[in-house]
Amino acid sequence: MSEMTLIGTLAALGVSQAFGSPLGWKQTDSGLWQAKIGKPDKVTLLSAAGVPPQKSKLRELGGGKLPKDFLKESSGGTFDGKAWVRLPLEPDEKIYGLGLRLRGLERRDIVRLRMDHFGKNEDQTHAPVPFYVSSKGYGVFVNSARPLTYYIGVGNQLGAKQNPKPQDRNTDPGWDPQPFSHAVEISADASGLEIYIIEGPELIKVVQRFNLLCGGGALPPKQSLGFWHRVRTMADSQEVLNEMDEFKKRGFPLDVIGLEPGWHSKSYPCTYDWNTKLFPNPDDFLVQCQKRGVNVNLWENGGVSEQSSMFSALKPYAGSHTEWLGMIPDYTKTEARTIYSNHHEATHIAKGVSGYKLDEVDGYDVWLWPDHAQFPSGINGATMRQIFGVAMQRALSETFQKRNQRTMGLVRGTNAGAQTFDHVIYSDHYDHREFLCALVSTGLCGTMWAPEIRSANNSEEWIRRMQTSCFAHLAQLNGWADATKPWSYESVAEASKQTILLRNQLFPYLYTAFAQYAQEGKSVIRPMLLEDGGAEIDQFMLGDELLVAPMFAGQKSRNLRLPAGQWRDFHTGKSVGSGVITISPSLETTPIYVREGATIPMLNPVLSIGETFKQPKVQVQIRTYGPQLRPGLLYDDDGITFNFKKGEYSWFTIDPTTKSFKQMSGNYRTKYAEPKWISMSTK
Repeated sequence: MSEMTLIGTLAALGVSQAFGSPLGWKQTDSGLWQAKIGKPDKVTLLSAAGVPPQKSKLRELGGGKLPKDFLKESSGGTFDGKAWVRLPLEPDEKIYGLGLRLRGLERRDIVRLRMDHFGKNEDQTHAPVPFYVSSKGYGVFVNSARPLTYYIGVGNQLGAKQNPKPQDRNTDPGWDPQPFSHAVEISADASGLEIYIIEGPELIKVVQRFNLLCGGGALPPKQSLGFWHRVRTMADSQEVLNEMDEFKKRGFPLDVIGLEPGWHSKSYPCTYDWNTKLFPNPDDFLVQCQKRGVNVNLWENGGVSEQSSMFSALKPYAGSHTEWLGMIPDYTKTEARTIYSNHHEATHIAKGVSGYKLDEVDGYDVWLWPDHAQFPSGINGATMRQIFGVAMQRALSETFQKRNQRTMGLVRGTNAGAQTFDHVIYSDHYDHREFLCALVSTGLCGTMWAPEIRSANNSEEWIRRMQTSCFAHLAQLNGWADATKPWSYESVAEASKQTILLRNQLFPYLYTAFAQYAQEGKSVIRPMLLEDGGAEIDQFMLGDELLVAPMFAGQKSRNLRLPAGQWRDFHTGKSVGSGVITISPSLETTPIYVREGATIPMLNPVLSIGETFKQPKVQVQIRTYGPQLRPGLLYDDDGITFNFKKGEYSWFTIDPTTKSFKQMSGNYRTKYAEPKWISMSTK
C-alpha cells in the first residue's frame, strides 16, 4: 500500500490528522514564535502564574535564528482526546532540559513530565517544566498545565521520508531495536496545545527569552541571600530565640530562621494559626526576632484543617479530595487566593513574618488527590497537581506585592511561569551528587534550587555539603528532624563558619547576578552547556565570572574543565591556566575559579546581610584578577521594596582603570562606600 493510499484509508476511518497538519506559526515577540493546535485549555502554565512577559526586555535582546525550515517542517493535530505536535530532529542533535533533573541534562528517550516527589522515575520531578533547548540553537516551550509525554527520537511515523531503511533482525548483526526517529513528538490528554519556539542561536539567549516570556526571574530581598537555619519541628519560642543567640555567640552568620510544622496549632492538615502552647505570645516573639536582626520563615502545606480560622471561608472553593484529610482549596480562583492572602497578611506578615516554606505541594501519589479529582474551576486533579505550588506562590506573591514588600520563600513543587515569585525549590532528597545535578539543571528551566544541608555520615561529608549549599541560590541548614547546627561536626565547625562568611562576602556579586536574572532573564546558576556547550553536571557558572566545582566526601582530587581563556584561583589569585586541570583542594576550601581580568565586588566578612544594609554606609571591596582587567558590574537598590520597578535602582560599571564606580542607569543612591581595591593577581 502506498503512503497516499494509506493516508486515504486512515482518513476514511476518521484519523486523518494522525500525520498532522502544518502549524500556523506567528511571531509574538522578538525571538518568539507561537502556534496553537486544536483548542488549548483556558488554564495554562502562564495563565496560572498570571505574570505578563517582559516585552521590552525581549525587544532589547533582538531577534535570533532558527535552523533552516524548522517551522515549515513541524506539524501537529488532535485525535481521540489527545493533542500532539511533531518537531524536526537531526541525528546529531542533542536535547537538554525538561525540568529539574537529578542524573543528567541530555534527553533522548520517552519523557513523561509529571509533578511528584523525586523517585526512581526521574520524570517525576519537583519542577516538570516543559521547556528544552537544542544543541542546534533553539528552544521549545509547551504552555500547557497538563502532564506531557515527549518522544525524543523515538516513534517512527509510517511513511515518513526520513525513516532509516528497515533491517532484518535474522540476518543483519547491526539490527537496531530502536531506530532513530527524526522528530520530537509531544502529546497530552487535551483538546489542544499552545507551543512556543524560541530562537537562539546562543543557548544562553534561548534561556533568557524563555525566562522573560515567563515574566523574568526573581529579585529577592537582600536579607534573604544571607544564611538560613531551620529549627527542630517542636521547638518553642524560647528555644528558637536561644538558638539565634547561640549563632551570635559562636560568631556564625544568620539572617533567616525557619519554623517547621510545630508552630501551627495543628498540622497535617494545617490550621495556619499559631500554637499558643509553644508560642504563647507570637507577636512578641516576632518583635524579639526583629531586635536580633533575624527574619522568620513559616512552614506550611496546602491541606487546610477543619480547625483553621480560614476553613469556613475557603470551603466553597474546596476540591473533591483531601491531603492528609485537609481540604484542598482551588487557588486558581481569585476569591480563594484572596481569603488565603488576607489571613496570612493580617496574622503573620503584618506582625513581621518575612516568608513561607510551601511543603508537600508535589506528591507522593499516596499523599495527594487522584487524577480524577475535581475542583470548582473545572480543573481535574492531574492538571491541578502540575500548578498547585504555582497557585500558592502566586497568592503569597500578591500579598507581599500589595505591601510593597519583597519576600523569598521555599516551595517543593513549581513550574514554568513562577520564575518571578521569589520561591526556591527544596526537597527531602539528600544524595549529594544528585542534588548538585539538580542545582546545575535549574539554569535550563528558570527555577531556583536549595540543596539544603541536614545531616551527614561524617565531618568530611558535612563540610562538602555545606560548600555546595552556600553557593546555591539559597544557603540553608534544615535541622527540622535532628536539630543539627552548623557547628554540629566540631572538627569542621570553623570551616563551616568561614564558608558561610564567604557566601556573605560575595553578596554584591550575587545580588548583581540576581538583578541580571530579573531584568535580562540570565540564570544565576548556569550549566556549562550555556557557557560553551559543555555537558558537565559537577561544576557550574555562578554569574558571569565565577566557576564553582564542588567536592564530594572521599574525593582527594578531581578533574575540572575550564572554559576558553585563562582562569585563576578565586582564593589565591594564582593562575591555573585553561582546559582540563586536576585540583586537590583542602577540606576547608570550596573550589572556586575566576576568569582572568575579572573585577569581583565583595563585602567585608559580616554576620548579617540585613543588619549590614541598615547602616548608613556599607564598605565594599573590589578584588581584581589581572592582568588586562575588565570593567565589572554592580547593581544596587533598597533591597526591601518593589520600588526598583519604578526606576529606583542603580547599575554601576566598576572601572579598574580609574578605580571608581560609573553609574550607567537608575537613580538609587547606593549605600556602598568608596571601595577598597585588592589586587589578587599579585598574590
